[in-house]
Amino acid sequence: MSFRLQPAPPARANRCQLFGPASRPALFAKMASAAADVVNLDLEDSVAPDEKAEARANAVAATRDVDWGGKTLSVRINGLDTPWWYQDVVALVEKGGERLDLIMVPKVGCAADLYAVDALVTAAERAAGRRKPLGLEVIIETAAGITHVAEIAAASPRLQAMSLGAADFAASMGMQTTGIGGTQENYYMLREGARHWPDPWHWATAAIVAACRTHGVLPVDGPFGDFSDDEGFRAQARRAATLGMVGKWAIHPRQVALANEVFTPSAAALAEAREILAAMEAARVAGQGAATYRGRLIDIASIRQAEGIVRQAGLVAAG
Repeated sequence: MSFRLQPAPPARANRCQLFGPASRPALFAKMASAAADVVNLDLEDSVAPDEKAEARANAVAATRDVDWGGKTLSVRINGLDTPWWYQDVVALVEKGGERLDLIMVPKVGCAADLYAVDALVTAAERAAGRRKPLGLEVIIETAAGITHVAEIAAASPRLQAMSLGAADFAASMGMQTTGIGGTQENYYMLREGARHWPDPWHWATAAIVAACRTHGVLPVDGPFGDFSDDEGFRAQARRAATLGMVGKWAIHPRQVALANEVFTPSAAALAEAREILAAMEAARVAGQGAATYRGRLIDIASIRQAEGIVRQAGLVAAG
């Protein structure tokens, strides 16, 4: 292992991030009562240009007036290539309530993008005398973003989470698809005449997970566009979880339960993890570095794997 130890990510549950447009405040109470760990009020893609100012005011009011319970509350600002983003940040920091936890920055392409937002947040916090420092989360949704993903993950001590935004990412990459996440019809291999569909998002997911785990950031899978396809959502969520992501977006309330299901360790998985830890403890007492568990070899690395499952279950239970 490197001399520089891998830092731990924020110790909070992040199984599901439920999104809703800030231009529709009638939805806020329903979002607050949903089972999502994180709520994201959106000022960006789901808000029309002539509604930006009103949506911003709605989001600011929601940080003061809505009871969000134990949820992590985040607001997605507009992109740095728009005339709205700095107004979003200043309004949220100087006029918003202390209940706001995170600002989500879309389409981050390099470390300098995050530096710019961090600098503005810092200045606004000082001007407002804000007591609780705000965290940041980013979306990787451009070719530049995935190229610079490691430096972005290390760009700010405020950074808590990083998501993959499939739709804009596909557009930036020139991918021939209009789907948002999931398998793609024309991305297949042939074996003995049968088609097999691999995951076109696999490499980007793995790159984000590696960058996040290196720098103590939570890696999160983004949206799955077809909210009528529960099994498609589950399949993508399970692939993301297997690769190391901790949660997934929900763009419709019905997806919340699906995300929580996938990213909550099952009773069987938790029991197995605890059995592995017990077996390795017995091996340690016996002066052994490895053991046999259910016919397979387990060793020190197995401890770290099992501890991850137990830790995730603990965060869910605490939430």
